[in-house]
Amino acid sequence: MPGVTKMQCLLFQLILTSFVLLDSVNNVNAGITSSFIRKEFPAVDIPLDHEVFAVPRGHNAPQQVHITQGNYDGNAVIISWVTFDEPGFSKVQYGTSDKNYEFTAEGRMTNYTFYQYSSGYIHHVLVDGLKYDTKYYYKIGNGESAREFWFQTPPMIGPDVPYKFGIIGDLGQTYNSLSTLEHYMESGAQSVLFLGDLSYADRYKYNDVGIRWDSWGRFVERSTAYQPWIWNAGNHEIEYMPYMNEVVPFKSYLHRYPTPYLASKSSSPMWYAIRRASAHIIVLSSYSPFVKYTPQYLWLKEELENVDRKKTPWLIVLMHVPIYNTNEAHFMEGESMRSVFEEWFIHHKVDVIFAGHVHAYERSHRISNIMYNVSSGERYPVPDESAPVYITVGDGGNQEGLAGRFRDPQPDYSAFREASYGHSTLEIMNRTHALYHWNRNDEGKKVPTDSFVLHNQYWSSNVRERTLMKHNLSVLGRTAS
Repeated sequence: MPGVTKMQCLLFQLILTSFVLLDSVNNVNAGITSSFIRKEFPAVDIPLDHEVFAVPRGHNAPQQVHITQGNYDGNAVIISWVTFDEPGFSKVQYGTSDKNYEFTAEGRMTNYTFYQYSSGYIHHVLVDGLKYDTKYYYKIGNGESAREFWFQTPPMIGPDVPYKFGIIGDLGQTYNSLSTLEHYMESGAQSVLFLGDLSYADRYKYNDVGIRWDSWGRFVERSTAYQPWIWNAGNHEIEYMPYMNEVVPFKSYLHRYPTPYLASKSSSPMWYAIRRASAHIIVLSSYSPFVKYTPQYLWLKEELENVDRKKTPWLIVLMHVPIYNTNEAHFMEGESMRSVFEEWFIHHKVDVIFAGHVHAYERSHRISNIMYNVSSGERYPVPDESAPVYITVGDGGNQEGLAGRFRDPQPDYSAFREASYGHSTLEIMNRTHALYHWNRNDEGKKVPTDSFVLHNQYWSSNVRERTLMKHNLSVLGRTAS
């Protein structure tokens, strides 16, 4: 375009950059601490004779049925269940028509003791080679005690494949937990990203620990038998109890809830990765070593480098302990992991990081603290459009109660926070946009409370860069290649 100088073009870029930075700073200063005060609702565990814990009828009937993703790309599931009368067979019959089971898969059986409690016979069967985006019916058990369920495989991996995840953390087995589970099941989400602290059985002693693992497995079966839950362990899964001579951490969890860790070349079921639809999901362990040179550190470094945003544009990280948290409960417990991994999260343009642990809800703006330096005095988080959004969903409904004391004043990086029970959903629309919702439980009622449009870090930034480049070239009278 005639009459446009190089200096004018540079001035335009400077003005545009200043506007973007000013807009991001203004957004950061818009934090909300909800004034909602939750009324009392039973925060005790549901009695064992309640119908939600009912044992299925029949001799050796399978119970505590749950599935999770079985490989890296989603066309396999691990189906797990427990029998008590006898071992039975670790066998799954399945097919694409109801009551017509064309195929059979066999797996393995395990059991364990905890104090004087002896578990049932725990079965795990890998069903692989499945078709994408297909409904499968499956049958487990024998004779009149056999039980039938179904699940839907995800669509084939692709950049614009829509998919809806549920996000639940710190669930437990209270009446609040029941509300969360029922509300989630009405959401239309297709699988759960679970953020740790499953049964809270460790709050009991002696044989009641194992009994409460069994009751929780029956409690969540109404969802876990029909769609995969992507598991992450929390502190209540550690179960280090020397007074009972139980000193092997995660014993109950690891026997009951397998993960497809070998598919992502992980050395431990505590950390792993999967791809599902248009998302690449990385599960980290807050309670396993993660500093430099440890297996988790080395694995994450390689896994992040292997992410292909052209195939799976959405990069999601799950952990139990939040990196950013403005609640008095568990304040700064995630600082050690932040100091090790935050720079990687920003460099690789992680979209969102979900955590649990704190029994409240909180969402952050995009901020970072990678400039922190104990010598120079740099110590405050700053707005950073390259950073993930951090969301704490540790509000499933456990008996420990809510974390109601937020730090005051609310830091600039905290966008919204509320001490309530609830769950979230993340609905991916395409490679650039996803819709996020958090729903509170209000005396057993589902109330939509916080929502926003999540912009993809990789594709949205590329679109912005390409748009800016095209505009600059048009100002100079050129065209983009």
